[in-house]
Amino acid sequence: MGLLERKARQKRFLRQEILDAASDLFVNEGFEHVSMRRIAERIEYSPTTIYLYFRDKAELLDQICHETFMRLVHHLNRILEQPGDPLERLKRGLMAYIQFGLENPQHYRVVFMMPHPEGFDRLKYLQPDSPGIQAFDFLRRCVFDCISAGKFRSADVELVAQTLWCGIHGVTSLLIAHQLFPWVDRDQLLRSTVDTIVAGVAA
Repeated sequence: MGLLERKARQKRFLRQEILDAASDLFVNEGFEHVSMRRIAERIEYSPTTIYLYFRDKAELLDQICHETFMRLVHHLNRILEQPGDPLERLKRGLMAYIQFGLENPQHYRVVFMMPHPEGFDRLKYLQPDSPGIQAFDFLRRCVFDCISAGKFRSADVELVAQTLWCGIHGVTSLLIAHQLFPWVDRDQLLRSTVDTIVAGVAA
């Protein structure tokens, strides 16, 4: 590995370390109570270093949301490309969404569970080309394929997609927020949840 490549890798690592620290602090201490200095203390760098990568807290929050959505989109698109029964592909996608949230709990909290501060531009994530809508489009596409194959009794793609999202977000949020609850075997619970909500809209 050359010197330039090594420096570029170090910069990527530090940038991700900043995002991870900010995500954790935003969730546990509240966005309004976290300063750039506090983030710098967490990763044991000077605040000046943080400002080399991010303009302010708002940009940090925006990047956490953007990059979390992009990773989720990449994750889901690989499933969409897989051949086979559309209902089983949908179930794999729903499971992948839940697993993504459980494997990235702090980022999931920031994007989907934490109240965003006043002035944060939520509408940008509702634009057709935004990564947030791209992630939801995966669900729409899978639902459309199931309807086309006669798997669902409703032809309302948006209603079915939003119903399914409510179900998987619910179990993801509960498992993240209530880790001390005496849950049954996790894999069994997740499969039961996915099978149940899908059965609720199936033909």
